Amino acid sequence: MKASAKEKTIQNIIEPVISDLGFSLIQVRLIGSQKLQTLQIMAEDPKTGTLDLNACTAVSRAVSAVLDVEDPIASAYQLEVSSPGIDRPLTRPDDFKAYQGFDVNVETDTPTPKGQKKFKGNLVQFENNHVFLLCDGETVSIPFEDITKAKLVLTDDLLKKGQKK
Repeated sequence: MKASAKEKTIQNIIEPVISDLGFSLIQVRLIGSQKLQTLQIMAEDPKTGTLDLNACTAVSRAVSAVLDVEDPIASAYQLEVSSPGIDRPLTRPDDFKAYQGFDVNVETDTPTPKGQKKFKGNLVQFENNHVFLLCDGETVSIPFEDITKAKLVLTDDLLKKGQKK
């Protein structure tokens, strides 16, 4: 997955902190303008795939402390820590493997030969660092490194899986 250089820097700083708390970092996004930026952090308990309010608070406090010391963001920013939710972003190869058979939206920065950069389809598999989607009866292969955004589509099947957890 593509991330900005600043997001990668922030991820490298906070991932060990989040891991030490027993959680997995899902996504780091820095959005907004220089005047008002928001640092969005999604994390989860690997056992449950969620992050409750107490865990969000613990992550927020720990991350805030290390970011105050490292200071990777020059301007003022707001910090948001959340669970990825049921229609979660897919950011790691393991995410694509875990949600095979579910519908996803995928965006790339590199268009296909047909010029397509946005895809909606059923996640068939993840193999050899490629995501395979069934889109309108055709299997599409997308290199993982070309993906800029991927997210599960909220469906009845996804809700059923979430209820089982």
